[in-house]
Amino acid sequence: MTTALTSLDHTLHAIADPTRRRILVALKQRGPAAATAPAAGKPAGLCAGDIEERVHLSQPTISHHMAILTKSGLVDAIKQGQWRWYRRNEKALRRLVKSLRTQL
Repeated sequence: MTTALTSLDHTLHAIADPTRRRILVALKQRGPAAATAPAAGKPAGLCAGDIEERVHLSQPTISHHMAILTKSGLVDAIKQGQWRWYRRNEKALRRLVKSLRTQL
């Protein structure tokens, strides 16, 4: 049980910051169709530049927040060449909601 609570604490820390929640919303707005049919050989999701454009923060700040979201498991990162593409981990988000329902 302690491991589950530690994991929940870590995940809640990741979404405690309003900027990271804005990033999750931006990734959600990308739409489910993008996750299944990437255009022109691009992976599904958004690159840091796309996220930067949507949330109006600097690239280093975006990288900091994306590292936290990725480490928490709420966001998946796929590296392609020099680019890193991000998308929401919907399964992890559903587990978080389920965990909150059962533990609170």
